[in-house]
Amino acid sequence: MTQPIEDYALIGDLMTSGLVGRDGSIDWLCLPRFDSAACFAALLGDVENGHWRIAPADAADGERCTRRAYVDGSLVLESYWETRDGAAFKVTDFMPQRDTAPDVMRIIEGISGEATVRSVLRLRFDYGNVVPWVRRCEGDRVAVAGPDSAWLRSEPPVRTWGEDNSTRSEFTVAAGERVAFVLTWHPSYDPRPDPVDPYEALQQSLDDWREWADQCRYEGPYKEAVTRSLITLKALTYAPTGGIVAASTTSLPEELGGVRNWDYRYCWLRDSTLTLGSLLATGFLDEARAWRAWLLRAVAGDPADLQIMYGIAGERRIPETDLPWLRGYASSAPVRIGNAAVNQLQLDVYGEVIDSLYLARTSGLPSEKHAWQIQLALLDFLERNWHRPDEGLWEVRGPRRHFTHSKVMAWVAADRAVRSLERDPSMGGDVKRWRAIRDEVHRDVCEKGYDPERNTFTQYYGSRELDAATLLIPRVGFLPPEDPRVIGTVDAVRAELGTSGLVRRYSTEGRSVDGLPGDEGAFLACSFWLADALHMTGREKEARDLFERLLAVRNDVGLLAEEYDPVAGRQLGNFPQAFSHVGLVNTALTLGGAG
Repeated sequence: MTQPIEDYALIGDLMTSGLVGRDGSIDWLCLPRFDSAACFAALLGDVENGHWRIAPADAADGERCTRRAYVDGSLVLESYWETRDGAAFKVTDFMPQRDTAPDVMRIIEGISGEATVRSVLRLRFDYGNVVPWVRRCEGDRVAVAGPDSAWLRSEPPVRTWGEDNSTRSEFTVAAGERVAFVLTWHPSYDPRPDPVDPYEALQQSLDDWREWADQCRYEGPYKEAVTRSLITLKALTYAPTGGIVAASTTSLPEELGGVRNWDYRYCWLRDSTLTLGSLLATGFLDEARAWRAWLLRAVAGDPADLQIMYGIAGERRIPETDLPWLRGYASSAPVRIGNAAVNQLQLDVYGEVIDSLYLARTSGLPSEKHAWQIQLALLDFLERNWHRPDEGLWEVRGPRRHFTHSKVMAWVAADRAVRSLERDPSMGGDVKRWRAIRDEVHRDVCEKGYDPERNTFTQYYGSRELDAATLLIPRVGFLPPEDPRVIGTVDAVRAELGTSGLVRRYSTEGRSVDGLPGDEGAFLACSFWLADALHMTGREKEARDLFERLLAVRNDVGLLAEEYDPVAGRQLGNFPQAFSHVGLVNTALTLGGAG
């Protein structure tokens, strides 16, 4: 049975993450990193591709818990169950910040009566393709296949069932009793890591998360939503490098049954300015510094080789491959790992990188001596290449075009260079040259990317199609919010790309610009941009109403996917999506102040 995407909650240890369904099953878990092969891949297949469910022994397949919630200020998930005979218990799921090895911990605690609980664990390495050999060792179970091994330490006795290659346990808990399971991954060729006490780890995890969340400076009316989104962004951060993955999953579809299924377990440069801004504005300077450091390492080198995305440690090679043994979420195939868009030309990323570093510098982060030299090299490349067509922000797989947003971001790059040199001429650079380029790009966009008949900026030069990315024009300072062309663009985007009050990225009807069949849902980040644009153009009530509508799209534990189908009332796309949560934080700051 396919659970709705919004039925999942996130757990993680700042190096990887898993998704726990409302039915008590962990259906997605990559070990040891976000971009490693999954050992639980039921999310993209079925239970035979790996999962771990803990639920009442008499619970039916797909039966959901009574309620669940994160412990305040943390990524520790509590799911409450009531059995048919009236007993109650809760399952606490978390991954402690690791010492040497990743651990998944599940603690079952009786609340009332005496509940009979069942645990069913199916480990399947290599995205559900490899069934490990399971044996008993020193009272625990160890599963081994090639380079992977996982140890299951449990207080209730477990036994391995040969007929379905699962490890099962059935036990009772009375009110006040607690039992724990700990699943630990490590390379099969290394010695077994030392066991970790799950109860001590739980308290330490709660302390760690609360201490981190308490740094948040935001005190506006959307405190709960902002804090949860920031915790989610932190959970999507790979601690050793500071890189923030776009999402914890691959191939969750933008249309159920469709082919728009991509791997988002990497770090996109397009997210950099908005992410950095949300971290700086809410007081998380260490995370902002780490993200900037990742950015500088990733983009170092020949500017002509700049990529739109990198691996979590800055890896450049992200080859795209299909996994034919997985049927896909809700039969949405193919399932892809890697992302071929890594090889696209997207000129907007040069503006986004330069804008990010400008924001860091003007926000008070200590400057890196080599950062400006990297920016000068990027600017030189952009001067020679901004006239070229590209694949644009949305990574279309159709022909290259002169996308308006890409040109606007080229203007941003030149503008931030001018501003930097005006603030500090000693940095070195030809400010007159960059003023001239800035003016040239501005004229080009206003002449070729604007439709005077409809009073709106268009998706690409010479087209009549619209693009929600043009909502960012006032935010980046290309034109002031009161400019009639900005107001016209906001109105046109809302009218032509709107869907039940939200907004799509662009039209997918007919011969779509992206070269792909099918459709997609409302894009949540773009819907937050619309709220920002409404606010900037003086429509405060409409902006706030839209923001409240977007808050209602969150699932029961405050998480957002990439997209939303307002007709079916379902989230779509990879989950949870960093770009959506960055949009939430920034719009809350815009509407409610930074405290």
